[in-house]
Amino acid sequence: MDEMLILDNAKIYTLDTSSPLLTALHIQGGRVVSPHITPSAPQMRLDLGGRTVLPGLVDAHLHLEQYALFLQKVDCETSTRQECLDRVAARAQQLPPGDWLLGHGWNQNSWAEGFGDPRDLDRIAPGCPVYLTAKSLHAAWANSAALRLANITAATPDPPGGRLSRDASGAPTGILYESAMGLVESILPEPTLEQVSRAVLQTQSRLWEYGLTGVHDFDQRRSFAALQLLHQAGALRLRVVKSLPLELLPHAAALGLRSGFGDDFLRIGSVKTFADGALGPQTAAMLQPYQGSDAERGMLLMDAEELFEHGRQAAECGLSLAVHAIGDRANHEVLNAFSQLRKLEADQKLPHLRHRIEHVQLLHPDDAGRLAQLGVIASMQPIHAASDMHMADRYWGERSALAYAWRTQLEHGAWLAFGSDAPVESPNPFWGLHAAVTRRLPDGAPGPDGWYPQQRLALEEAWKAYTIGAAYAAGMENRLGRLSPGYLADLVVLDDDPFLLPAMELRRLQPAGTMVGGEWVYRSF
Repeated sequence: MDEMLILDNAKIYTLDTSSPLLTALHIQGGRVVSPHITPSAPQMRLDLGGRTVLPGLVDAHLHLEQYALFLQKVDCETSTRQECLDRVAARAQQLPPGDWLLGHGWNQNSWAEGFGDPRDLDRIAPGCPVYLTAKSLHAAWANSAALRLANITAATPDPPGGRLSRDASGAPTGILYESAMGLVESILPEPTLEQVSRAVLQTQSRLWEYGLTGVHDFDQRRSFAALQLLHQAGALRLRVVKSLPLELLPHAAALGLRSGFGDDFLRIGSVKTFADGALGPQTAAMLQPYQGSDAERGMLLMDAEELFEHGRQAAECGLSLAVHAIGDRANHEVLNAFSQLRKLEADQKLPHLRHRIEHVQLLHPDDAGRLAQLGVIASMQPIHAASDMHMADRYWGERSALAYAWRTQLEHGAWLAFGSDAPVESPNPFWGLHAAVTRRLPDGAPGPDGWYPQQRLALEEAWKAYTIGAAYAAGMENRLGRLSPGYLADLVVLDDDPFLLPAMELRRLQPAGTMVGGEWVYRSF
């Protein structure tokens, strides 16, 4: 019989309405057990010295392989273009001639100089092909060597769903949007499965230190293969819900895979597809033009009919759909598709699947209540509001009143599941909690009330979106998200009580311990 662990002398927020606050937690066999059960095994009591315990946090939208590999790239998230170039130049000096130099994180909206040019990169890295992805992951910046290797010239047509930025003569400027990024990415040296597995294993430890006990991964086949290797070796101690890319839907259907297949550490999630691009490069699909433009409305990658057809194929074999949608037009089309899909499920007596919209960054007022009406999960990333508020004001203007509108979704009755979109943002959930509660930047901008303060959440509401909401999105709400008897013992220990801290201090919180399934995976006390 497993030894019973009693976490004692603690302030335990269970998120269970029947017993919301405890001073001790009994754990056995990887699960929380009732304190009223007479133990039939040895006990170990751990005095937590008055620390605070909460259910472990789950990042409901993260790119695990990309984040793991990002940690090995040049960090291009800088306040000036020159600082980015300096970092690239320093890495170039360390590389053998001809090796690819990869980086991530630039955002031209943060640079007074605006977009870069391939010649900037040619000058500082003359011996290397250079490829730097934007913070949004919806644009990239390549140098002349990379363009040559990809055979990109003035005669190269824009691919479907993508665009090459060009100068007045039609020559590529080195900035690639959306699917045009694939012209270069298709020739990048592929990391091996073993390299990805090692990178993910190292990253798992970092995520535990952030208090994360699970993630919903939106990377592709190789990430899934790496996770399976780690799981088979007994090394996967982070709970992962794995999405499937749309292009693999026919294979998944042929194999009979269904959402929820797997176990408590690795299970199938939704089929992921894209309705539009992103705010930063102005590829998010809009009902009306971007501010300052008479015609630019972004890029709609799929309309409602095409999305419904994919959703139908997925739903008929038991797979839910997760659709990336940023702009108000994209979200409108996705909601129209889900409306058709719900009717199909009812007419054909198919399961009422847990479909999701990823990001839900801007809604038209007429669409604000439709996620709740359709039972569609709002998978959102609070940290995006802090990063994007100035861009949103610049490009969306007064439409931003329904941008990153968590409170609106909660009041209508939609399920919220919060994440980070790492490596687009940091996966540190305390940064996301800070953004959700304050809608302010780390320096306090735009002021004490925050940006569109009517959309702020209470800390408990935000924590639930990282726990109960994420568990619901995964179909695991009967065993994850709360510290209730019978639930898996996934928890985080904090030196401070976040409910007693000023909201601006939430960003500085660092877990003292993280437990997954009753085992410490990180502990500093």
